[in-house]
Amino acid sequence: MNFLKRWKTHIVIFFAVIGPGFITANVDNDAGGIYTYSLAGARYGYTLLWTLIPITFVLIVAQEMSARLGAVTGKGLADLIREEFGFRITFLLMLVLTVANLANVMAEFAGVASSLAIFGISKYISVPVVAFFVWLLVVRGTYKSVEKVFLFACSFYVCYIISGVLAKPDWSAAAQAVVRPTIHMETGYLIMLVGMIGATVAPWMQFYLQSAIVEKGVGQKQYAESRVEVIVGCLVMVVVTFFIIVSCAATIHTSGRQDIVDAADAAIALRPLAGDYASLLFAFGLFNASVFAATILPLATAYTVCEGLGFEAGVNKKFREAPVFYWLYTLLIVVGGGLILIPGIPLILVSYLSQVANGFLLPFVLVFLLLLVNRVDLMGEFKNSRGYNLIAGTTVAVLIVLTLLLLGLEIF
Repeated sequence: MNFLKRWKTHIVIFFAVIGPGFITANVDNDAGGIYTYSLAGARYGYTLLWTLIPITFVLIVAQEMSARLGAVTGKGLADLIREEFGFRITFLLMLVLTVANLANVMAEFAGVASSLAIFGISKYISVPVVAFFVWLLVVRGTYKSVEKVFLFACSFYVCYIISGVLAKPDWSAAAQAVVRPTIHMETGYLIMLVGMIGATVAPWMQFYLQSAIVEKGVGQKQYAESRVEVIVGCLVMVVVTFFIIVSCAATIHTSGRQDIVDAADAAIALRPLAGDYASLLFAFGLFNASVFAATILPLATAYTVCEGLGFEAGVNKKFREAPVFYWLYTLLIVVGGGLILIPGIPLILVSYLSQVANGFLLPFVLVFLLLLVNRVDLMGEFKNSRGYNLIAGTTVAVLIVLTLLLLGLEIF
């Protein structure tokens, strides 16, 4: 009876804390990410599927460290960086992160525009309407109401799984690619590799997750259930990524096309190769992911900058209580959506390079995260284990090596 009672308590707490980890992991399958995964499948077939195994470990470790740091300290990551490393370095990091996130916000609105263009809706209608919706959702809502909408949006990622099955991939070839790494020492492949990492383990995720953990009120007592929620969210995200790559590898790559203009182009390309249903599901999934991320990314940036610079932040606060937080959120939506409406903006380049920029910025964020989560005075018994340090440290080293390789290939 005691065993059953303990399990019942754990389940109740799990559903009470569900939200931050699940939402943060899944929103990373955004417009820029979907384009990157689609392009990986279209250009290289199944060969990049092996990256999902190490990426899964890195994603889980990075997300779990952020959640644990937030639950134990009760503070956001940017707040802790400012307190422990000083205002100057925090300001520089916030500036770089804001620029990278603005490019990501543009990529989300580009995803909105291109996904609805398939159904004949002009971007001059779709982008302003969606921009107003995401602004109103956060400004007029509370953390609980916003979280419910986000969790509902997560359910639509099943569209990519169904679309991948309808594409009728070679499951044997896909399985072999997962366990048999293939590496090409050429610039395009290495850029794609960095883009894959940046699309899956983005720097903004660590800041948003920790802030959401703190605002939701998850503490040390709920940490065990929160940890499970984070891991489940990461696994679901990687499964969706697998099916996006597989669907494009089985159709676009196999047909010999091997390139796509944007994520919506992948949906259109699926139609003659995998059928109307697969194409429509892919397009709907892209629209859902773009709207979802167009809400989260400006929110994550506003959280990060306000915490780092010492301003009030939080969805539960009124506009007058956290004016900088809400004005920054508004500005990112207006600028990100507005730039997409300018003719001649290279949407493809913005979507792809925003993910590559994430990959380059990630090592710096992980270094700060590692330094903080290993502090005994901050974490006590919850500080990092050797295994966590090994995985996170290896990730930082690999990303630095990849960056240097790319620079070397470009120079020579």
